[in-house]
Amino acid sequence: MGKNNTNILTQSTVLAMVLIAPIMVKEVTSLTICKIDINDMQKCRPAVTGINPPPPVNECCLVVRSANLECFCRFKFYLPILGIDPSKVAALVANCGVTTIPPSCRV
Repeated sequence: MGKNNTNILTQSTVLAMVLIAPIMVKEVTSLTICKIDINDMQKCRPAVTGINPPPPVNECCLVVRSANLECFCRFKFYLPILGIDPSKVAALVANCGVTTIPPSCRV
């Protein structure tokens, strides 16, 4: 009986690996969070990192203005983990001309 259970477990594990492998191997090309494509977020990274960040480029501001800030602000506590200073994000938003800041976004 023990050997049968081991065989079933082994077969199930192999089947799971076969089904999951293509998903894990496929490169993520696009993922949207709060109406922002994660690849587009990189356009803003220089403006929110480092000691003296440069002003945001126009492409970054287009991303910021199209973002769902209320949604995005739910993740503000994770920004320092990514090396992003939340106060620099607030400056970025202001520099991009966004004047309506949701209360949940305020630092």
